[in-house]
Amino acid sequence: MESWITNIMEQFGYVGIFLLITLENLFPPIPSEVILTFGGFMTTHTSLSVFGVVMTSTFGSVAGAIILYSIGLLIDVHKIERVVEKWGHLLRLSKKDVDKANDWFSKYGVWTVFFCRFVPLIRSLISLPAGMMRMNFWVFLVFTTLGTLIWNAVLVNVGAAVGGSWDKIVGYMDIYSNVMYGVLGLLFIVLVVLFIRKRMIAK
Repeated sequence: MESWITNIMEQFGYVGIFLLITLENLFPPIPSEVILTFGGFMTTHTSLSVFGVVMTSTFGSVAGAIILYSIGLLIDVHKIERVVEKWGHLLRLSKKDVDKANDWFSKYGVWTVFFCRFVPLIRSLISLPAGMMRMNFWVFLVFTTLGTLIWNAVLVNVGAAVGGSWDKIVGYMDIYSNVMYGVLGLLFIVLVVLFIRKRMIAK
């Protein structure tokens, strides 16, 4: 996949970067780390600039995030509640749990959207629940843009700084991704245990 990505970027420049980053948001398996670090490397031997690559990739990320946010708006929360009411007992879920999740996202969703932009895979998917929970669009747009801009600027500048060794940075980012997945997996397990324990105490 790396060769396919780099070929498109070399052939289409800014347009290729914009399209690839937009797709990366819609299809998370496409690695933004490769796009951004290679884009930074390209600024060392082509007419592309660091500023141009950062801004183009940020526009692409935000475009993809808006698409996923819009899809989230189409998902009816009331239908989810009805499904939970009918089948939630299998997972010990209730409509009240959905309401709690909605309230939690309403309270902390802004910072969740911002910080999740630094977590591989989750950085794209977080736009869906933001839309589902009807987060204010302009607030979503501002914090998504800020988080995305920081992530893109760091990786593009690193790619430009290391030059031809940009692929080594991708290797380090793979390690970072695995660590983040491990932390998220552990956090999920802790939350599940606490949730089950709370239900058992309530009974």
